[in-house]
Amino acid sequence: MSAVPQPEVVTLGCRLNIAESEAIRQLAGARVAVVNGCGVTNQAMRDTRAAVRRLRRRRPDAELVVTGCAAEMDRAGFAAMPEVDRLVPNAAKLLPTSWGARGNAPRPRAQTRAFVGVQNGCDHACTFCAIPQGRGASRSDAIAEIVPSVAALVEAGQREVVLSGVDLASYDDRGAGLAALIERLLAGVPGLERVRLSSLDPHVIDDALFALLTREPRVMPHVHLSLQAGDDLILKRMRRRHRRAGALALVERLRAARPELAIGADLIAGFPTEDEAMFANTLALIEQADITHAHVFPYSPRAGTPAARMPQVEPEVARARAATLRAASAARLARRLAAQVGTVRRVLVERPGDRGHAPDFSAVRLAAPLPIGSVHDVTIVAAAPDHLTGTIA
Repeated sequence: MSAVPQPEVVTLGCRLNIAESEAIRQLAGARVAVVNGCGVTNQAMRDTRAAVRRLRRRRPDAELVVTGCAAEMDRAGFAAMPEVDRLVPNAAKLLPTSWGARGNAPRPRAQTRAFVGVQNGCDHACTFCAIPQGRGASRSDAIAEIVPSVAALVEAGQREVVLSGVDLASYDDRGAGLAALIERLLAGVPGLERVRLSSLDPHVIDDALFALLTREPRVMPHVHLSLQAGDDLILKRMRRRHRRAGALALVERLRAARPELAIGADLIAGFPTEDEAMFANTLALIEQADITHAHVFPYSPRAGTPAARMPQVEPEVARARAATLRAASAARLARRLAAQVGTVRRVLVERPGDRGHAPDFSAVRLAAPLPIGSVHDVTIVAAAPDHLTGTIA
């Protein structure tokens, strides 16, 4: 007997897209194939088109639907692709009616980590960013709706929730900010064991959020910051709201309050006008802030953005600088992992048998298979450049 066809959702881009894809997967019909695309860079747009072509080859009889920022930014281009049957706007991607589904909300899926989108859009005007074109103005889901949704996820077996958004730190439910949301979740869902946050703007980490990041054991010790650059003039030309000294001071305060905390960062290499000295400042930031989880992008000019009209850095130079930043962060990660040999880490098993993450997001492979979704105290016995190996303590 042949298997019953299932909806297939291919996801590119951010954690918010991952969260939205989980909902789409439950709303879409069995013979629907979806590409939830990313438009953050020109390469992301190309990757989305390539994903559409691959999915069509794999699912020739499916209704192929494209959504996400890529489709929002180039509707005509994606609509003209012969592989595409229809587009769903970003604003409508979570509506059951967009997928012919009945009911108001997707059902929780039994898995170990849930990506929960709580904020969308952005009110800022960074000169390099086209995401507001795809996501619109900032808006936040109500705490009164998020808490029962997370409770249902935990009831379905999820051990960890990742709160996601385009500009997560700007979360605002009628004056209640991100810290208030987290506090309500922790109080209202006592079974929620681990909370992580997607990328945070360092400019708007207030005292209440700082306290949760550094004192609350259920908030994991891993902070990912939207730094973008380590040179003040470049940050000014990006129209970012923080400066180098402020970012470093924040990291120093975080680490002083919670020494085990790991730092991740979004960084752009080869922004227009970036010279070697400016790039050196960003490279030095990785060392000074001990950035071990860097998401690095070579700058990609987006039509209609102010940065696209600035003097450009040669693409091959931007790519080479990006590779240098990635290598520097990888070296910091390898050093951090090596220092954990002999310690005990609390590991959530997330992939069949033997893989998961410690609280600081260090990847851990287990010497013996363990049930997916289980949490264990693990003694770290070895370190590779990008992961740890452990045994049950």
